[in-house]
Amino acid sequence: MRVTRLAPAAAVLLALALAGCGSGGDTGRVPPTATGSLEELAAEVRCEPDVQTDADEIRQAICRTPRGRFVLATFATDRGRREWTDEAEDYGGHYLVGHKWVAVGDEEVVRALRSTLGGELEAGADHHAHGG
Repeated sequence: MRVTRLAPAAAVLLALALAGCGSGGDTGRVPPTATGSLEELAAEVRCEPDVQTDADEIRQAICRTPRGRFVLATFATDRGRREWTDEAEDYGGHYLVGHKWVAVGDEEVVRALRSTLGGELEAGADHHAHGG
């Protein structure tokens, strides 16, 4: 079953609904980038994942922590993760990217997740209108 074309759009719509324009400083020390299944990554940040997509190529869940909500997705391959992220970033948002996984949420949330999961911070396209 091929869902990779639909999954980015669904995650992005959810991420845009969850994401705000929050800001927060980086939490300092960044650990090595975590690896593992969706459930293992969720356990690292102490969230019970609400799985929304469960397919061979992508598994995607909504997670909640004291810092806020985010989407956590794992992929069968790094290439699949990169293609998904490239498409999703066109819609804006904040991303924490690891080996075969990505977390999407507001900036404060993904920065906080980075202190546990490691990974690289990425920002999607800025769609805020300036001027008038």
